[in-house]
Amino acid sequence: MRVMFYLICSAFVIGLAYWAYKENYRTQSALKEVKELQQQIAQQKEAIAVLKAEWAYLNRPDRLRDLVDLNFADLKLIPLLPSHFGDSEMISYPPQDVWIYNSPQEVIGSDLADQSEVSQ
Repeated sequence: MRVMFYLICSAFVIGLAYWAYKENYRTQSALKEVKELQQQIAQQKEAIAVLKAEWAYLNRPDRLRDLVDLNFADLKLIPLLPSHFGDSEMISYPPQDVWIYNSPQEVIGSDLADQSEVSQ
């Protein structure tokens, strides 16, 4: 009986050791994957920062002004001035139809008005 108990306990300890071994490697694998993902995120953030800096460099007003001057013959671009914009009062809107109702019969219609006169 005692030998059977020792065998069961030994099998149980071996099973737990195997489980702990597998969990250890699974955890290490997950930690390695997380570390790789964090490195990729850092690289992407750095790339975004570089792209933002390039965008800011390319959109400098003096550079754009020089490009406009160089390509004026082809593009005919001129600087925007406040006089190029209009007011909302300058827009001609289509006239709105105004409906004026003097009595309920005009709203109901002639067919319904005739029926109500017949029923009274």
